[in-house]
Amino acid sequence: MLGGRLADLIGRRRTLVGGFAVFGAASLAGGLALAPGQLVAARAVQGAGAAALAPVALALIAVNYAAGPARSRALGLWGIAGALGGAVGIMAGGLLTDWAGWRSVMLVNVPVVVAALLLARRGVPADRRTEPAPRLDLAGALLVTAGMTVLVLALVRTETYGWGSAATLATLGAAAALLVAFAVVETRVREPLLRLRLLSTAHRPVLSANVFALLMSSGQFAAFYFTSLYLQQVMGYGPTAAGAAFLPFCAGVVAGSTVATRAVGRVGERALLVAGALLGAAGFAWFALTVEAGGTFLGSILGPSLVASVGIGMCFVPLGTAATGGVAPEETGMASGLLNSSRQLGGSLGLAVLVTVAASATGAGKDRASLAEGYATAFAVSAGLLVAAALATAVLHGRRAPAPTPARPAETYAREETSKNLGDDVETGVSRSTQG
Repeated sequence: MLGGRLADLIGRRRTLVGGFAVFGAASLAGGLALAPGQLVAARAVQGAGAAALAPVALALIAVNYAAGPARSRALGLWGIAGALGGAVGIMAGGLLTDWAGWRSVMLVNVPVVVAALLLARRGVPADRRTEPAPRLDLAGALLVTAGMTVLVLALVRTETYGWGSAATLATLGAAAALLVAFAVVETRVREPLLRLRLLSTAHRPVLSANVFALLMSSGQFAAFYFTSLYLQQVMGYGPTAAGAAFLPFCAGVVAGSTVATRAVGRVGERALLVAGALLGAAGFAWFALTVEAGGTFLGSILGPSLVASVGIGMCFVPLGTAATGGVAPEETGMASGLLNSSRQLGGSLGLAVLVTVAASATGAGKDRASLAEGYATAFAVSAGLLVAAALATAVLHGRRAPAPTPARPAETYAREETSKNLGDDVETGVSRSTQG
C-alpha cells in the first residue's frame, strides 16, 4: 500500500525505477549471502522493492490507457505477463537450482532488472510533478503492515497452538487492535495511505474487486502450493519436472486473459468475474477428485490445470478494471496498492489456513496416500473459496454500468482543461468585439 501511494505522491516512473533498483540490489545481496540471516534479510528487501513495482504497473495502465478496448488490451497483457512470469519463474527456478545452485536464482534477477530499468526510461512517461510532494502516511503504513503481519502469524501458528488457544486468541486480538488503529489514523491524516471511502458502497466495483481478490487469492495461491507438493512428494517429480508441469496452467491463463480482453466490453466486469471464478472452482474441484497416491500427470494434473487456469485468466482484466474504475487519477496508485495488498493478504491467509486443513486431513500418516488425502481436502476448500468469490461479486458489484467515458491521464486532462478555458476566453472576446 505504501508503494502504491508513493506512485501517487512522488511520481509513477520514480517509484517504478526505485522499486527496480531496490529489488536488483537485494537480489545481488541475496546471491552473495554467506549466512541464512543475510539471505532472509535480502528476501525482505526484495519484497519491499516488489511492493513498489506491483501497484505502479496497474496504476500506469489505469492512467495512460483510455477506458474501453485500449485499457482492456493493456490489462490483458498485464495478466498474461504475470502468468508467463510465474510459470517461467517456477520452471527456470528448478532448472537453475539443478544446474547452477540456489545462488543463481537470486543473481539471475540482476540482468533482468538492468534491462527493465532501460525499458522504463524509454517507455514510461516522465513524472511532471513540480510542487513539493505531500507527506507520506508513515504511521498508517506501519500500523497496517504490523496488523497484517500479526494476523498472518496468528493463523500460521494454529497448527502448533490450536484455534482456541490463549496464544492464538491473543495474537488475533493484537492484529484487530492494530488494524482498528490504522482505520482511525486514516480518518485523521490529510494524505492517508488509504481513503476508507474507496471501500464504501459509493465505490461498489472497487469494494467488490478487493473482496474478490482476497478470496480468489486465498484459494489460488494455496492450490499452487499444494500442486507443487503433490508433484514432488507424491508423484516423485524433481524441481525441473515440477516446474515444467505448471506450463499448461500458464497456457490456460493466457487463453482466459485473451477471452476476457475481447468480452469485457460486451458482458461487463461482474459477469466475467463470476464466470471465471466458477470455472476456476470447477478446476480445483477436479483436482480434489483426482489427486491420489497413484495419480498421473494426464489424469490428475493436465485437465484440472487447464480448466482452473482459463477461469483464473478470465478474471485479470475485469479485476483490474473494477479495482481502478471511477478512481481519480491522483489516487490510482492508492487503488492499485489496495488491490495488490488484498491479493497478497488473501494468499497468505489462505495458505496459512489450508496448511492447517491439509495437516488435519493427513493426520499422523506420512505415506503418499495420506499426503494425497490432505492435499485433496485443501483443493476442495480452495474450490469453495472461489465459489465464495463469485457469490460476493454477484452481490457486491451491482448491475453493469453503462460503457465508461474514456479516462484521460492527469497531465492530458490538465492540458485539455487549459485549452478549453483558453478557447472559452477567445470565444468570449470575439463575442464582445462583435457586440461592440
